[in-house]
Amino acid sequence: MSPDPSVPSTFVISITPFTADGVLDEVATRSHLRRMADAGIGVYLGGGGSGEGYVLSRDETKTLLEIGVEELAGKVPVRAMGVEPRTSGDMIDYIEMVAGIGVDAAQVYSLDQGHGHRPNHDEIHRYFDDVLSAISFPAVLSTHQSVGYQVPVSMLVDYADRFDHLIGINVSHQDLGYLASIVDALGDRLEIHVGGPHLALTALSLGATGYLSSEGNLAPKLCVGVIDAYRDNDAHLMGELFGALLRLSNALYGAGGIRATKAVLNALGLPGGFPRLPQLPLPATSAPRLLDLIDRLGINSTEGWS
Repeated sequence: MSPDPSVPSTFVISITPFTADGVLDEVATRSHLRRMADAGIGVYLGGGGSGEGYVLSRDETKTLLEIGVEELAGKVPVRAMGVEPRTSGDMIDYIEMVAGIGVDAAQVYSLDQGHGHRPNHDEIHRYFDDVLSAISFPAVLSTHQSVGYQVPVSMLVDYADRFDHLIGINVSHQDLGYLASIVDALGDRLEIHVGGPHLALTALSLGATGYLSSEGNLAPKLCVGVIDAYRDNDAHLMGELFGALLRLSNALYGAGGIRATKAVLNALGLPGGFPRLPQLPLPATSAPRLLDLIDRLGINSTEGWS
């Protein structure tokens, strides 16, 4: 059964913990995902950003998703994210692999031709049409600023009309007019989540379903708290929590993004692990300033660390 787009929700783009020498840390991964389940946040696995999906082998991706299903299925939504593909065949192969693992859905990333090239309108349409025609697995289409173009709204409507297994759209653009047009066209039919917390309240006010975040790796209860306060019509609490979330987001990205998140998790004694090359871990001296901010924002209390 497809998810109800009228029920607000949030997903974390999960980190992938590695050991200091770059091995997939299955123990830390399980422990991290149990934290996510306890917080009640939906999880995307193996993404190209927070999940470092580009440095995972096919076998590692499969192992990661299998662990995710074992730890999360039946507790919170668990989905495969993957990375931007070069061809429709790449995307189809990925979804065929994940379909038998037990995840609830898979993201269909926008085509990234590489070397700075951007597909034209007909090529974008052909790519998504080929992928969605080849699969029957629940799919969430991604339109992402990283590839340098927007998937036209009319095209999204066409896919929603023709493919019943399309259950949502992840919109990672700063263009509010574009977001509003997608919500107006499809918000009563498909889940619509914005990428990152910065547009979360704007998206909800327009009628979108919710938001995705990396910050949920560190503070999943804070991320869920924003959604819960919105559902409870508690504007004061929602504002407090959202303000803390934005300040946390700005601090983490300013300090190195997912590298900073992993460093703070490790400093807190929580499963974070290390980034895998080519990314390098941050020095231990980077964590105290972030830990101080987390304390001042009250996140320790929200997450139950104090």
